[in-house]
Amino acid sequence: MKREDYISWDEYFMGISKLSGMRSKDPNTQVGACIVSEDNKILSMGYNGFPRGCSDDTFPWEREGDMMDTKYAFVTHSELNAILNYRGGSLSGAKLYVSLFPCNECAKAIIQAGIRTIVYESDKYADTPSSMASRKMLDAAGVRYYQYRPTGREISLKL
Repeated sequence: MKREDYISWDEYFMGISKLSGMRSKDPNTQVGACIVSEDNKILSMGYNGFPRGCSDDTFPWEREGDMMDTKYAFVTHSELNAILNYRGGSLSGAKLYVSLFPCNECAKAIIQAGIRTIVYESDKYADTPSSMASRKMLDAAGVRYYQYRPTGREISLKL
């Protein structure tokens, strides 16, 4: 008889997204993303950080101040990193798991890449113009999105 307590696809892929986010060196916000094919194969992953060649020891991690003194002008979000990291061709029809609801800039890339579904964990910026613009574009483009509902199951790894 087979095991009955195995994790669901949503638990599996959200777990991988969160694990990817643990690679981020951002001292405030760690976000991870995992792109999955229609037949549940991992296509790509990403996390928020600076572009290749831009040292995380040199570029700023600050959240406030002049734009050039903050991370916002330089950091690549996890969703965009996952899209850019993919080397296999089209992402049309894929599903994106991400630990934070995508901003408007990432929504543009998600739509253009052909990703059809987004599963997100946190929506802590739901009332911001960026999230509202994101929802408006995703709705217009027919991209389905829903919030991941934690099962309460504890999963741990000893590394």
